[in-house]
Amino acid sequence: MLWFTLIALIAVALLFDFTNGFHDTANSIATVVSTRALSPRVAVLWAAALNFVGAFISFKVAATIAKGIVNNDLFVKESGLKIILAGLIGAIVWNLTTWYLGLPSSSSHALIGGMLGSTITAFGLHHGGVHVVIWKGLYEKVLAPSLLAPLLAIPTAMLLMLIILWLIRKRRPDRTNHFFRRLQPISSGWLALTHGMNDAQKTMGIIALALVASGHLNSNYGKPPIWVIIGAASAMSLGTYAGGWRIIRTVGQRITKLDPPRAFATEVTAGGLLWFTAHLGFPVSTTHTVSSSVLGAGAAGSRFRAVRWGVAGNIVVAWLITIPCAALVGGGVELLTRLPGGVFFALAVVAGAGALALVARSRHLAAGKVGEPQQGNEPAPEGLLKVGAG
Repeated sequence: MLWFTLIALIAVALLFDFTNGFHDTANSIATVVSTRALSPRVAVLWAAALNFVGAFISFKVAATIAKGIVNNDLFVKESGLKIILAGLIGAIVWNLTTWYLGLPSSSSHALIGGMLGSTITAFGLHHGGVHVVIWKGLYEKVLAPSLLAPLLAIPTAMLLMLIILWLIRKRRPDRTNHFFRRLQPISSGWLALTHGMNDAQKTMGIIALALVASGHLNSNYGKPPIWVIIGAASAMSLGTYAGGWRIIRTVGQRITKLDPPRAFATEVTAGGLLWFTAHLGFPVSTTHTVSSSVLGAGAAGSRFRAVRWGVAGNIVVAWLITIPCAALVGGGVELLTRLPGGVFFALAVVAGAGALALVARSRHLAAGKVGEPQQGNEPAPEGLLKVGAG
């Protein structure tokens, strides 16, 4: 039964990685699609390729997930694998829920919340005289950076955008927009690369934790096995290609209308912060960082009122409830795994959630709401600069 549980866990971890790419596609391509610098199809392919490459650059985030949040000595053999599996399912269910609602909540926080919920449900806050949760690691490597990253993104994007506005103040809007559209494939590629450096690592960390628990990997490993790296990178790339079209609209246009210079400032700012945090091993939310960069770039200059703060407020609510909601689901699934045949019941939960997501996506496709925008019907993005024909 140990082998079955381990294989099931790895499969679910890769499914989580797929939903992560599916859910977070908007982070990499919403801005480049909303300004029509690239078509959605090309943008998704570009983001998928660079997400894959980014997964091979740094492994510090994977180490944080595997060793820095919960006491991994407690995960032993099949019982430990069931707890990890429950946490993963909690994250997947919440990812799919927020995807269906079109809310760009954090896949990172969903995973951490799911793991916290399943682990605390299994062991309580203390077990055998030791802390179950590594509170210092949770605060210093997850909570504080996840709060600081968006708080830094807003003023950084705003400052960068103000510099750009000063540089282009005497130039024709149509030429300016054409120039920044040419730059956007580079800046959006940079953002996709750093997204892979951050988010693909989380699944690697979970699979490595499972391999340690099952006795197939030494707890003092330097980096995950190569097959884990390739598997996680591939799953995220495939998920990115599948695309999260509903969330693209929220990030790319509903927060604020973006013109090419503002989209460029958003991508450069968010990519820079994600590069920095990945090298420090901080599993920050790419969604938080990108959305906050959109807010900063969108509010720069005389455009503060152009930001739709009501939509931004709804996103903030989704951020705040992600960890506790994913924790509740993860804890519930952990209780389910204690039943006879509990692993099968847990797998049925994730299969049911996936089936509902596929039905929802099929209906969305049938309604003609998914795919490339029709050039003749879509309104041009509004902004401080009038978008020219380019």
